[in-house]
Amino acid sequence: MRIMKAIFNKYIITFGIVCLLSNLAGVSLASERKLQVLTSTSDLKSITEFIGGDKVEVNSIAVGYQDAHFVEAKPSYMLKARNADLFIKIGMDLEIGWENLILEGARNSKILVGTIGHLDASGGIEKLDVPLGSIDRSMGDIHPLGNPHYWLDPLNAKIIVANIAERLSRILPQDESYFKQNLLEFNKKIDQKMIEWQDKLSPFKGNSIAIYHRSWTYFANRFGLNISCELEPKPGIAPSPGHLKEVIETIKQKGVKVILMEVFYDEKPARFVAGQTGAKVVIVPNSVGGTKEAKDYLSLIDTIVDKLIEAMRVLKK
Repeated sequence: MRIMKAIFNKYIITFGIVCLLSNLAGVSLASERKLQVLTSTSDLKSITEFIGGDKVEVNSIAVGYQDAHFVEAKPSYMLKARNADLFIKIGMDLEIGWENLILEGARNSKILVGTIGHLDASGGIEKLDVPLGSIDRSMGDIHPLGNPHYWLDPLNAKIIVANIAERLSRILPQDESYFKQNLLEFNKKIDQKMIEWQDKLSPFKGNSIAIYHRSWTYFANRFGLNISCELEPKPGIAPSPGHLKEVIETIKQKGVKVILMEVFYDEKPARFVAGQTGAKVVIVPNSVGGTKEAKDYLSLIDTIVDKLIEAMRVLKK
């Protein structure tokens, strides 16, 4: 865990002052106010806004251009959590380094684990990369419950949205039909876009790619791409010279043409490997807001698909 209890202690006094000021300003949960939703990531924020529409006001903790594994538990996040009626998280330990610090600091019993105001959006997801056997820190940042980057499979977004719609309907039963209609509309859009995305990527089905971090398992699995190697020797561990040498050999042997990586990682290792192999580095957002093009969930997947096929088409010529 990167965020230590010392950070919590550092911020709690500041947070208390902020809370006092907010109370004096008259912050309250009036019945006529929109449902206050706090999500752990910008992807969940985008999906919740689509389903909740004008019935909800949504804030996100992690932004799209940062690694959601590592978020600093700031007093401002605790204040958002304190005022929330519903907290929605990716789950599968993605937020393990900071979730508890923020929720404990918020002192909002309505959104604690086990309450109606706490939703783990991973319910019903077919989990990939679930480790077998015993796990220890020498293996890197391993997630015992499986790979948490499931939102990058667009069909998993339909499961996420169903979970959110169900929870919103429980909290606001009078608006259940409204949420169901938005759910149907979201699924319709996903189905339409899936035809487009699969059509664009179908010429490259079976192609091998290299990745920086193990974020792309679900995406690759959905669209028929093979992940040949990872620049990280272990999840969350920076590339070493020895490991990069192995990666270079693998890329040459398997004819890998693309190195796919997120916007927040250091480009230098990938650029070095590309220079030794002729592969192209493709830098894409893995969350909404990671680039200006990825303004919502659908445009996030659009951006990833378009940048990937642009590189593959050039290299195929």
